[in-house]
Amino acid sequence: MSEKQDIFDLCEQLFLSDYSEEVSIVTFWLPKITDQFEPDDWIVFKNWIEKYVNNWAKCDGFCNHTMGNFLVKYPVFIEELKEWTQSENRWMKRAAAVSLIVPAKKGQFLKDVFEISDLLLLDEDDLVQKGYGWLLKVASHLHQKEVFNYVTKNKENMPRTALRYAIEKMPQSLKQEAMKR
Repeated sequence: MSEKQDIFDLCEQLFLSDYSEEVSIVTFWLPKITDQFEPDDWIVFKNWIEKYVNNWAKCDGFCNHTMGNFLVKYPVFIEELKEWTQSENRWMKRAAAVSLIVPAKKGQFLKDVFEISDLLLLDEDDLVQKGYGWLLKVASHLHQKEVFNYVTKNKENMPRTALRYAIEKMPQSLKQEAMKR
């Protein structure tokens, strides 16, 4: 058995424990073997989210670094990530957004950030709203004008929770303008 498979097996066992503290070990190990990720790992990662992710900490910890690093290596899977926005599973929908946070910090995938935000725009789940709002906030660090324009264009329909997250780090004058209805 390969080192990668050993790590994947241990990660599965940690997920099975259902303890967030043990799942945090998964979020520490997997990014260290990003160079060993292969396209077929997408199926494993998606399965873990569907089966084991049941709170925001597990979702964010796993998706930020593991999924984010995977998507940087294999951006073709972003199209499948967008399909997650239509899931009945709130954690899959949140994962669709928070999986792009690490790449967005580097200025990557802005078009996809907006497409995922569009797909989640009217979602009524506050944890999904916070997820895509957070993604927009992170994207705004390097693309403030574009994110501000996106928020102001959508502010009539965007839930206030998502809007507030998205503009949280913007200058006060932009925040005030974005909050006007």
